[in-house]
Amino acid sequence: MSTNDKKSGKSEDRRSADRFPIEREVRYRPLSTRKGVEEPGTGKTINMSSTGILFQTDRMLLPGHRLELAVSWPAQLNNSCPLKLVAKAKVVRTVSDTMAAVEILQYEFRTQSKATLSL
Repeated sequence: MSTNDKKSGKSEDRRSADRFPIEREVRYRPLSTRKGVEEPGTGKTINMSSTGILFQTDRMLLPGHRLELAVSWPAQLNNSCPLKLVAKAKVVRTVSDTMAAVEILQYEFRTQSKATLSL
C-alpha cells in the first residue's frame, strides 16, 4: 500500500486470484482427527477463486485444520452429468463462528449422483 493510499483510506486487495460470488452446496469432512473438527459438516459457498473458498458452515472451523470439501458444480459434463469439485483444503481464517475461508491445496472434478452430493 502506498503512502497516498494510507492517507486516503483506500486499501489494496492482495488476493492473487479473482473471487466470484457463487452460492453452491458444500459438504466437508476432516482429513485428520485433530480435536475440534471430528465430524463431517455442510454449508454454502459465498465466493470462490482458483485458490480459495469462503463458505458458511454449520459449525466453527479452526484455522490450520485440513478438510476435504465437495462443492456441487454449476456446469454439467456433456450437458447431462452433474459434477462436483472435490478439494483438499486448509482453513486459513474464520470470519465468524459459522463462516470460514480455506486455501485450496489440491482439487479435481468428479461426476456426482443426481440425488446427492457426497464425499
